[in-house]
Amino acid sequence: MENKSKVNEFILLGITDDPELQVPLFIMFTFIYLITLVGNLGIVALISWDSHLHTPMYFFLSNLSLVDFGYSSAVTPKVMAGLLRGDKIISYNGCATQLFFVGTFATTESFLLASMAYDRHAAVCKPLHYTTTMTSTLCAILASGTHLCGFLTSSIVIGNIFSLSFCRSNIVHHFFCDIPPLLFLSCSDIHIIELVIFIIGSITVFFPFIVIFTSYFLIFITILKIHSAEGRQKAFSTCASHLIAVSIFYGTIIFMYLQPSSSHSMDIDKTVSVFYTIVIPMLNPLIYSMRNKDVKNAFMKTVRGR
Repeated sequence: MENKSKVNEFILLGITDDPELQVPLFIMFTFIYLITLVGNLGIVALISWDSHLHTPMYFFLSNLSLVDFGYSSAVTPKVMAGLLRGDKIISYNGCATQLFFVGTFATTESFLLASMAYDRHAAVCKPLHYTTTMTSTLCAILASGTHLCGFLTSSIVIGNIFSLSFCRSNIVHHFFCDIPPLLFLSCSDIHIIELVIFIIGSITVFFPFIVIFTSYFLIFITILKIHSAEGRQKAFSTCASHLIAVSIFYGTIIFMYLQPSSSHSMDIDKTVSVFYTIVIPMLNPLIYSMRNKDVKNAFMKTVRGR
């Protein structure tokens, strides 16, 4: 594909240009990134080491943790470098690479959340058929499919965006290379590309969301049939944690991408983006694992040397 761009690098404005805020923000993001790395990679290692966690639920959780690790690593280190050293320049190819990985991991996470919801539906609604439903073959197909969907959709979006001409400016009003600010810089006709992005975004957001909504609707009905008050409370608590994370993830994604570029406020977009690129990958290990007794027991056995 011919490179029509007249720039070979972009300048990321970052989160803030206030010198008094840069050091505190650097410390905060460093702390968040360390928790993200330790939490997600720790979960992957724990699930790999403990045979009791070799179940479909934790298989998907380990995939989600790897995706969150990659998701955060695609954005956070560059943000930290900008805050600490003022390194806000990113090459043209570096910008395309960053956006590719962000799009890939975001789409993969969306479909992984749907796979996890389907797994929970099978466990709660049809417990007697769970082992025959969630076979290792099906789990492998679902996991591979989520990663493939992420790769393909991100490739299509990247191919369209970086076929545009960027001749207005090379200043990106964001802390990473994202779709809305890049479209804003283009002097090409972006209406067709906006339509393509909207269609792809709608499929990758609403199809998993429908799966999640349907799964949890059926789970909710099943929970209401549970006679034990303690059992209902425990199930509601587990579902609430998952749904909070899902709501934050899908809420920010829908707000960011499923609206025309003319409706975007760059300052608001930057604030919202912090949640789904930096904060959510840190929260997921806590939401999905740290409150789980199986993970806690596996961690204690590992610490004690079994």
